[in-house]
Amino acid sequence: MTTVLHVSDLHFGPPAVPAQLDMIAEMIATSRFDVVAVSGDLSQRARPGEFQAARHFLRDAAKVSRTIVIPGNHDVKWWRAPLGIGSRKSAVANYARYISRDFEPVLSVPGVTFVGVNTAQGVVPGTLTWNPRDVGVVGNLSTAQIEEARAKFGAAPADDLRVLVMHHNPLRGDISNRYGLSRPARAARAFVDLRIDLVLCGHDHQEAVYHVEHTQFGTVVCTAGTVSDRTRGRRPSAINAIQISPKGIEIEPQIWSDDKQTFLPGPTTRFHR
Repeated sequence: MTTVLHVSDLHFGPPAVPAQLDMIAEMIATSRFDVVAVSGDLSQRARPGEFQAARHFLRDAAKVSRTIVIPGNHDVKWWRAPLGIGSRKSAVANYARYISRDFEPVLSVPGVTFVGVNTAQGVVPGTLTWNPRDVGVVGNLSTAQIEEARAKFGAAPADDLRVLVMHHNPLRGDISNRYGLSRPARAARAFVDLRIDLVLCGHDHQEAVYHVEHTQFGTVVCTAGTVSDRTRGRRPSAINAIQISPKGIEIEPQIWSDDKQTFLPGPTTRFHR
């Protein structure tokens, strides 16, 4: 069995809630999860100080757990290279300097392979919609990325469960009523084609767990809520404690309590294989 702590949208900077970050650090240190997965938006404005704080958080997590982290839209200065005009290198320079130069990492633990895909690409043709609010916010999952993920999963042991880590929510949010990806149908087809068991994402600032029954075992899509004061619908901040085994996937949300000043377990959802 593999234990995973899934967090997202930490937004180090003005929106961050120090008490929540401290409690997550304590949970990581004491519970010693096999994997800590961070699905993007480590920063608020992609500033060096915000990334430095995030780097310290990741450094401490790496002392006790394997880690996998990918960028979110707040980690990219999209205005530096809209539609390829300007410097893409400059747009992602702070993330590359302080967090990682690998924007699509792979992590293998016994029985599970995690593949990260970078859906936070700024303003590119694949993110354009008719909604002005989507500029620099919506994510893209390209055909080339899907093929690269196929190769990475193909290099893993055949019996490994497959976990895709991405920032943007591929399913419509319950409160926002919005998809995080500009082409969610492409992502849905990829989940089937790549035989993805679990998707870890964020972006929507609302925790959610879905089961898409499109194959024998289907795909579980797990969205972590934000760990900041930018929650959606005034819902409390939330993270996810996950257990992955050949028998199934178990997800227990951890919901922030202002009264207790800690994360309390929510209802567990189990998906049997």
